[in-house]
Amino acid sequence: MSLPEGFLWGAATAAYQIEGAANEDRRAPSIWDAFSRTPGKTLNGDTGDVATDHYHRWREDVAAMAELGISAYRFSISWPRVMPGGALNRKGVDFYSRLVDALLENGIAPVATLYHWDLPQELEEAGGWPERATAHRFAEYAARMARALGDRVHTWTTLNEPWCSAFLGYASGVHAPGRADPVAGLTAAHHLNLAHGLASRELRAAADPSARHSITLNPHHLRGEPEAVRRVDAVANRIFLDPLTGRGYPPDLLEDTAALTDWGFVQDGDEKTIAAPLDVLGVNYYAPTLVHTWDGVSPRAGADGHKRGAATPFVGCEDVEFAEQPGPHTAMGWPVDAAGLEEMLLGLRRDHPALPLMVTENGAAYADAVGPDGRIRDGDRIAYLRDHLAAMRRAVETGVDVRGYFAWSLLDNFEWAYGYDRRFGLIHVDYATGERRWKDSAHWYKEAISRGGPA
Repeated sequence: MSLPEGFLWGAATAAYQIEGAANEDRRAPSIWDAFSRTPGKTLNGDTGDVATDHYHRWREDVAAMAELGISAYRFSISWPRVMPGGALNRKGVDFYSRLVDALLENGIAPVATLYHWDLPQELEEAGGWPERATAHRFAEYAARMARALGDRVHTWTTLNEPWCSAFLGYASGVHAPGRADPVAGLTAAHHLNLAHGLASRELRAAADPSARHSITLNPHHLRGEPEAVRRVDAVANRIFLDPLTGRGYPPDLLEDTAALTDWGFVQDGDEKTIAAPLDVLGVNYYAPTLVHTWDGVSPRAGADGHKRGAATPFVGCEDVEFAEQPGPHTAMGWPVDAAGLEEMLLGLRRDHPALPLMVTENGAAYADAVGPDGRIRDGDRIAYLRDHLAAMRRAVETGVDVRGYFAWSLLDNFEWAYGYDRRFGLIHVDYATGERRWKDSAHWYKEAISRGGPA
């Protein structure tokens, strides 16, 4: 497998999904604390109060990373832990400082994400991401983290999947903070873009000059009827990719959403700020999306989880239907389609040929069970990883500049609105005791890393 020098083999997690310790070290509440404690918002009423207790068991988890053989670990910093009330919390920062030091001691590059969906609740109460001031508060937070950790972090990622933050959080309300307002979703998307640009400026000013700077998107790999693909592509992909790469907001997106807003929240100079230089673009891929134009009469298929009449995250796409797809599916109900990863990477190279890529999340949830012998035989996950790594290899062999691959996830964890019902981890977690146990997929991934890719 021909990979670029310095290719990163990694695994990924997110703070709220694994850390727990909700009330320690002066950590303030996040929007996910408030959302998950609201009856009916998460499966079984689960919260991330304890999660996998990584906050107390991080040494054990770093040892597992070293044994796994990964060369990079993608984690996120909890904004409300390090800056409760807007003031720097040294105890919270020290937790991440110790983690980063331990990673480096084990030869593992720290890849730090500043925002993986856990906005401080106090900022949500002040308006959240639809409020422009939130972007400036994010830049202040980025500057503080760059000064505290910037001498040791290999790659800084500003945001993880801003589409989810904007549209699942504010347009459809299925994620925190749970609002269902399409205009708020569009406004939030712009302010997340702006936050990225402002934070990038602060990071480059204060972090080590050798650090890489990135953002992670979840590009929707779309198939289906061309007009439906165009509409969804505008609000799911190009709303971020175009301004991030200096092209500004797509005219067809503005036209598709003109009945909702005149986009007056975009101020002079914003698009220039958003187009901050990127060293690498992180992309998350799980499954493709199949769309076609809805006839306005037939019941919607509801494959996107939003049936007819419900709030949708796809603002401006009211005449688009998201179709069910054939073939095997994961426990999330997502189709297993490795070819989609290759196609997505090739499409990004076509549209943005100068932009290096990293696959920052890729993995699958299955109904894992511990066997009588203590072994967890997750052959479906192994097949998923093997086929997707092979798809990435094919893309690399045709010239796509891919700098790393991060399996999602290192550990079973709190899977957002699905609580603890969906397991994505390479390492199984007994949620009652916190005990970690390697699945067969973890052993397989270790071997794949050692030989530079799937057999």
